[in-house]
Amino acid sequence: MTDRPMRILRARTNNLRNVSVDIPKGRIVVFTGVSGSGKSSLLFDTIAAESQRQLAETYPSFVRNRLPHHVQPDADRLENLPASIIVDQHRLGGNRRSTVGTATEIYALLRLLFSRIGTPHVGESSLFSFNNPDGMCPRCQGLGTVRRIDQAALFDRDRTLDEGAILFPGFEPGAWRWKRYALSGFFDTSKPLSAYGEAEWRRLTVEEGTPVTDPKPGWPKSTVYEGVLPRLRRSFLDRDEADLSEAERDALSRITLSGPCEACGGGRLNPDVLSCRIAGRNIADCAAMEASDLLEFIRGIDVPEMRPVLSALTEKLESMIEIGLDYLSLDRGTSGLSGGESQRIRMIRHLGSSLSDIAYILDEPSVGLHARDVHHLGQLLLRLREKGNSVLLVEHDPDLIAIADHVVDMGPGAGTSGGTIVYQGTVAGLRQAETPTGCGLRKSHDLNPTPRRPTGWIGLRNRSMFNLQDLSVDIPLGVMTVIAGVAGSGKSTLASRILPGCRADVVVIDQAELRGSSRSTPASYLGIMDDIRREFARSSGKPVGLFSTNAAGGCPVCKGRGTVRTDLAFLDAVEAPCEACVGSGYGVEARSIRVAGHSIDRVMGLRAPQARALFRSHRAITEALARLEQVGLAYMQIGQRLSTLSGGERQRLKLAAELGRAGRIYVIDEPTSGLHMADVERLIKLFRTLTERGMTLIVVEHNLDMIAAADHVIEMGPGAGRRGGRIIYQGAPAGLISDSLSVTGPYLARAFGCRPAAAASSLT
Repeated sequence: MTDRPMRILRARTNNLRNVSVDIPKGRIVVFTGVSGSGKSSLLFDTIAAESQRQLAETYPSFVRNRLPHHVQPDADRLENLPASIIVDQHRLGGNRRSTVGTATEIYALLRLLFSRIGTPHVGESSLFSFNNPDGMCPRCQGLGTVRRIDQAALFDRDRTLDEGAILFPGFEPGAWRWKRYALSGFFDTSKPLSAYGEAEWRRLTVEEGTPVTDPKPGWPKSTVYEGVLPRLRRSFLDRDEADLSEAERDALSRITLSGPCEACGGGRLNPDVLSCRIAGRNIADCAAMEASDLLEFIRGIDVPEMRPVLSALTEKLESMIEIGLDYLSLDRGTSGLSGGESQRIRMIRHLGSSLSDIAYILDEPSVGLHARDVHHLGQLLLRLREKGNSVLLVEHDPDLIAIADHVVDMGPGAGTSGGTIVYQGTVAGLRQAETPTGCGLRKSHDLNPTPRRPTGWIGLRNRSMFNLQDLSVDIPLGVMTVIAGVAGSGKSTLASRILPGCRADVVVIDQAELRGSSRSTPASYLGIMDDIRREFARSSGKPVGLFSTNAAGGCPVCKGRGTVRTDLAFLDAVEAPCEACVGSGYGVEARSIRVAGHSIDRVMGLRAPQARALFRSHRAITEALARLEQVGLAYMQIGQRLSTLSGGERQRLKLAAELGRAGRIYVIDEPTSGLHMADVERLIKLFRTLTERGMTLIVVEHNLDMIAAADHVIEMGPGAGRRGGRIIYQGAPAGLISDSLSVTGPYLARAFGCRPAAAASSLT
């Protein structure tokens, strides 16, 4: 029966401490609590995992083996679970053919529309697909862009072949690809490339099929001569990127330039298909429009027999706009979308669904959204609930918490200090609860009453990029500036693209993947792993390498990885913790040695406060771990794999690594992502401390508390895409509320109990 609640009995996944809870169905249920308190462990790793695991078991083995594999969660029992759909923040990714249009299925509807009423008629809808050989542009193979080799980046013409003049892996002196040129007998390998004549240069770069008549010893007899450029194109550029190694992709990115295909103008399709038009526009023109412009175009089409298609297109485009993605075009590649954008793209698929009695499980859907768009998102979640579904989400935003029918507050702290339910009930009850979330909701907010005075200014003049055109702005030094505005208004373009291009001392701290191996950890990223190993070596008299999983200390079974991968032939490979080293990656001898009662593998399982106490006499270690605590990562194990961190955790780890320096300009992109109200308050205090030390902070942010704490605010807008790209406000946070152009001002006024400007209030 649908009125029977989901029941979880004694759940112990991750840090959960025998959690038992009943969760109502057909309601919006928000899971709250500080970062690391166990919210995701309960919702995603227990409820969602078990729901999807049991659902997968109902399919035939052929289908089941192609679905994600979920481990049975550690709990005594789970009852009355509905079928669930997880809408998380994993980036959509995909290859170069995956676009917003294909991911939302809007492009498929456009194809159908053009195949029926476009003129001249060119064929069925499949012909309008850039993945169809009969429809794609033959020059770019349906990609819309072509990559060409930048010869200036590939060749160092001041060097000889013997000195490594070809700057690509495999072409260094002695390598097998290098031998095809150095031993061909065609070239003086001691002569700089700049001294080559026209014929020599053409032969080195583009000639193919030239007979090799007098090779040097070592020339492969079966080899046909081929110039460097066609060899690179055949071996790398013409292959699918997924088949290349990360090193090969990085090397290619350094020596290639991309641009629109001259044959199709970036439209991806052949001339015949692009000749088919509706109201003067072809399908590539439509795919290049922002969602709001495309919706206007679709509404202008009045063909009665196509009303079902037009209605479906209208509904999906309206959903994109309502969810704050009005600035995206259908031809935008999915690989460039943020985690928040990817999550909202997935939501579009479900908003028009006729399914009911489904549990939609979302991971912080407000991430990356302006307060205006958070309001729209709340309305969409209410629509999902009204269709008879359960909506379960992990969330920190007070506006989304406010629409909940039921709240489960986890805590009281993070890691081993969390894992219990500290409150369960209504939002009104949560506001009165003595929990970190309850205190955060009750806390009174103040606009920064005494903004710091700048120590100088960065003047940017007449800068253009993407939707920023001829922009001029002055950014203050020695203070915290928040760049606000709706998603897609140009904030990141200004802060993370234009500004670093003008100043060499700008450091961008974003949420991108951290560089390092699969074994990298917070300890290694902060540069203290060698210090920890030396402490073990000094205390034990053993070599330092014994305490490294990459050297003598590595487990011989898993080669120091901590996991063992089992290849199951035609089934998915299974990766499980190594039983020999209990998942630590360390061998028996390394694990047997103790420092202050702790083995090296146990130290890697410590969190920053515990590890700091253990190494309290070692300044470099304690200072680095203190910075980890400062940025709100006290709950994180110092030996946790970097590959398991969220985008917000990666960013705060980068910030912790940078805090040891002073006097630089830091651009920090949405640092409150994934942070609880208490953690945001801690981060604001940290930022104030940094500005007092002379640092310049430029924070791209939607969080109203962070905006209110700024010394200076620059608001971009007023809209997204081509409707944005302008500066609509500059000054102290208090001035936003009285500014009639500000989109942020009305929401700041509501949150801080102020009276907004009359004109601005209409923007809500």
